[in-house]
Amino acid sequence: MANSDTIQVSSLPLPPMQYVNQYTDEQIRRGRAPKPPPPIQETYHMFGNAFNTEESIIRPLESQGIKRLYPLHFDRRRELKKLNQSLLANFLDLLDLLVNCPDSPRRAEKVEDLSLLFIHIHHLLNEFRPHQARETLRVMMELQKRQRIETANRFQKHLDKVMDILQQAIQNLPEPMEIDSKLMIETDLLMHHDKSDNGDSNSDPCYILDRIMCNIVDNMQ
Repeated sequence: MANSDTIQVSSLPLPPMQYVNQYTDEQIRRGRAPKPPPPIQETYHMFGNAFNTEESIIRPLESQGIKRLYPLHFDRRRELKKLNQSLLANFLDLLDLLVNCPDSPRRAEKVEDLSLLFIHIHHLLNEFRPHQARETLRVMMELQKRQRIETANRFQKHLDKVMDILQQAIQNLPEPMEIDSKLMIETDLLMHHDKSDNGDSNSDPCYILDRIMCNIVDNMQ
């Protein structure tokens, strides 16, 4: 019974869906959704190491209790090359010790030297991270600028094309007097038709009307 009642607690965080299910619309509406964790004020532990929130992101080697192998003012590229060469030389020395004297106490010293060299190389590479972040942001902004300029240029080309089409359409529109003149009925024919009706009642009125209609159609073409 004691074993069955034991509560097992995992050292790993819960799967993401365990947190997602706690932030449903119903949970939020009822106010049951968990609140975000408060900001860390002083110190915190990550991967077994203690960190302070007021410290810089890239801490100096001295603050970590590590001996510095290069001076305070130096050329990073040159120091990285020197560290890389020292790393290769120490690795060859370690291989020589493992072949000739595998039980020698110098083997542990060489392992510590290699570890120290790796720490320094890693630290120098981390010091390039702010520069890398700025360069990455600069490239992203230049890409966005180029895309917006290309979009604006394409929009301007389409706008110019539409303006040309509108200008051509305006130029092709007929004049108002030209439209009226094509649709005007010849009043002389109508007056002649009225006189002919009064003078000769036996004349065919359809002839005059057909002539007027044909003139209207010809003018419209």
